[in-house]
Amino acid sequence: MKIESPELTELPGVRHGFFGRQGGVSDGAWSSLNVGLRSGDQPERIEANRALVAAKLGVVPSGLVTARQVHGATAIAVTEPWDNWQAPDADALATNRPGLLLGVLAADCGPVLLADAAAGVIGAAHAGWKGALGGVLEAVVATMTGLGAQPGRITAALGPCIGQASYEVGPDFIDRFASAEPDSDRFFRAAGEKALFDLMGFIVMRLARAGVGRVDSLAYDTCAEEGRFFSYRRAMLRREERFGLQLSAIALDG
Repeated sequence: MKIESPELTELPGVRHGFFGRQGGVSDGAWSSLNVGLRSGDQPERIEANRALVAAKLGVVPSGLVTARQVHGATAIAVTEPWDNWQAPDADALATNRPGLLLGVLAADCGPVLLADAAAGVIGAAHAGWKGALGGVLEAVVATMTGLGAQPGRITAALGPCIGQASYEVGPDFIDRFASAEPDSDRFFRAAGEKALFDLMGFIVMRLARAGVGRVDSLAYDTCAEEGRFFSYRRAMLRREERFGLQLSAIALDG
């Protein structure tokens, strides 16, 4: 299953896709398009699933580049493919090299794909609450700018992630946001003694504040839509130790 952003689809020379859990070769807890290298799935199945995604976007499997995501705010400019099993720690990637497929993994966090088609620069970011609050979105925009992009020309698309109705948080979480973002109360909705957090809205706000010209937010809730997406929170609520991760990826033609 490939989902596309209408905003990114309009851009010449850019191909992209937000992939769900369907259409792969894994089974069990990882059924079926699991791409998580440290998910516990069989390595050969993970590689096969990654190759399927690359093929859907017209890129050879060796052109797919992902980082070891750590919920931080580091963005890396990519100049050539690397061994994804030995990838550097980072939560965002950017490049101006055609033929490289930049990918980010998620299972509730926000996958963000970005492009300045005029400059021929693309980016991909993994934005969970820690990364978004810590500045990963600003970091990927800055890295893209260093490669020749202009923030006002960048189009960003936020793919499937956990929806507000599924994202219950406690007082400590709310206090952490309040201390870092004084205006963050608008991203919380009361739910008894707890609250529901709008990760999608927060990511969109941070992208806009970083100067991104256009932002497209796709309204899919990974936690609620079990047949379509993997979800970390859903697995934890059920006390399941194993779960898969889905891939979102972007490339330049050529």
